[in-house]
Amino acid sequence: MRQVFHQSLEDVQSRLVEIADLIAVAIDKATRAFATSDVALAEEVIADDAHIDERALELDEIAIEILARQQPVARDLRIVVTALRVSASLERMGDMAEHIAQLARYRFPERAIPKGLKSTFVSMGERDVEIARTLSELLRTQDLRLADQIRNADDAVDELHARVFEKVLSENWRGEATATVDATLASRYHERFADHAVSVAKKVVYLATGDWAADTDAIDIAITKDQA
Repeated sequence: MRQVFHQSLEDVQSRLVEIADLIAVAIDKATRAFATSDVALAEEVIADDAHIDERALELDEIAIEILARQQPVARDLRIVVTALRVSASLERMGDMAEHIAQLARYRFPERAIPKGLKSTFVSMGERDVEIARTLSELLRTQDLRLADQIRNADDAVDELHARVFEKVLSENWRGEATATVDATLASRYHERFADHAVSVAKKVVYLATGDWAADTDAIDIAITKDQA
């Protein structure tokens, strides 16, 4: 029974990684569609979001079954509960990628990125893709140093997000109402995507350290123990 239980826990982890990989592909496609007005690519992201939702639901059902049948305690319980919460955050990240793709589709054949903001959104998209790929690796390896990389990249996204709002609120902004709405929505979706990744990273750190407020020193201690 214990062997079956641990196999179930491993299945949960592998499914989290699978969902994170799907999200990394989705945000890469979404940001490219948004930057280039590639409606076909945008449609792929929108269609594939249903698959991400389905995989997240399947994971949740497995985790709930583990809780019901195995009644895990201590660290095993933390693993299952954390998986449920991570699954919810990953599903929302998939939604953010879909929303970005939808903006590209709505504005086709026109560009969704307003004039004067292309470089900002390209940079924001690159940071989100970087975050998604790092998050996949964090879930795959549980290398807690990757959590710091995600937080640092999130800070960069926050700065770019603020730059978008400074631009559209400035006296020099000449964008039409639709351009202003597109810019603020897209910026918000990028920012929320990164925020959800940070939330997942925090949960992984908690799983390893048992401390929600774990700082860099605590992460280093956890890594040292793991390598001992």
